[in-house]
Amino acid sequence: MNSYKVIRFYVNRPGYRRTIETGLTLEQAQEHCKNPETCSSTCTRAPNVRRTKLQGPWFDGYEKE
Repeated sequence: MNSYKVIRFYVNRPGYRRTIETGLTLEQAQEHCKNPETCSSTCTRAPNVRRTKLQGPWFDGYEKE
């Protein structure tokens, strides 16, 4: 079975990626990325809004490990 990892991408920092979670099923990775808190344009929680102010636009994506 394949496993997936969730990665945070920063638009203003090409090439910089931060691994958020590993060892997920495809369904788990997709579910994570559907959450509005996993993208700077839709997040509302204070830590995520603060991240956007400091780092600029960002989003979570996934890829096969």
